[in-house]
Amino acid sequence: MKLASFVHQGKRSYGIVHDDGVIDLGRRLGDRYADLKSLLAADALHEAQQLNHETPDLRFDDLELLPVIDNPGKILCVGMNYAEKRKEFDQHNPAPTLFVRFADSQTAHNAPVLKPRHSSEFDYEGELAVIIGQSGEDIAREDALKHVAGYSCYMDGSARDWQHTWFTAGKNWRQTGAFGPWMTTADEIPDPHRLAIRTWLNGRMVQDDNTASMIHKVAELIEYISTFTCLHAGDVIITGSPGGVGKKRNPPLFMQAGDRIEVEIENIGHLSNVIMDAPAHVLTATH
Repeated sequence: MKLASFVHQGKRSYGIVHDDGVIDLGRRLGDRYADLKSLLAADALHEAQQLNHETPDLRFDDLELLPVIDNPGKILCVGMNYAEKRKEFDQHNPAPTLFVRFADSQTAHNAPVLKPRHSSEFDYEGELAVIIGQSGEDIAREDALKHVAGYSCYMDGSARDWQHTWFTAGKNWRQTGAFGPWMTTADEIPDPHRLAIRTWLNGRMVQDDNTASMIHKVAELIEYISTFTCLHAGDVIITGSPGGVGKKRNPPLFMQAGDRIEVEIENIGHLSNVIMDAPAHVLTATH
């Protein structure tokens, strides 16, 4: 199954994506599971599966997509996890490189990705996202994939000039992490390490690799992360980007307003976004 979160006629919902439309699960299951995260937390994917053969009732083009999980409790990101990327950045630390992304830094398929106003080095990174379905801590590697609900595409936009000895400031600008278009459930991806992963900038392929090239595999990452924090349904692990990033090209290649960035992962989906300059804005307190 392919599951998406969306807004239709001003109402938030989620559903099963087919070639000819979307089965609205919010309309059918929303009294029990308000959103996709709630469905996963209740271990109720089987209830969605039972509705998979119903006639779609929404046209995909009529929906405004949301990030696959728009309110995850945790987004844990893995850096330097592909062999070519490690060569580019001359990285040799054997332990996984981890940082966090906040939920409000995300955006959806076909929604604008915002180039931070204070960055002149806004870089692309196409990545495989892992969505947790079953909560747990101290998860053994051999059991880890049982905790995965599904997989998606992620464009982990990076303000390189805000990454220093730590990555957090470079990764959390508003609407810089694109997540979608949908989640492909884990039963359709028996091996997450046999997937072609590619990124295009304005139609030019800039990253081309396979998830087999990951240094730390998905099961190992879940084992490692769940050692120090409990993973909950709806949490997201972004597993790292292949080589070819703009920072290490000669000359460097960074994203600008008007550019189109696309991430495609075999058997999962094709994520597409246009870059816009982030608007100047002032938040005012409300009482």
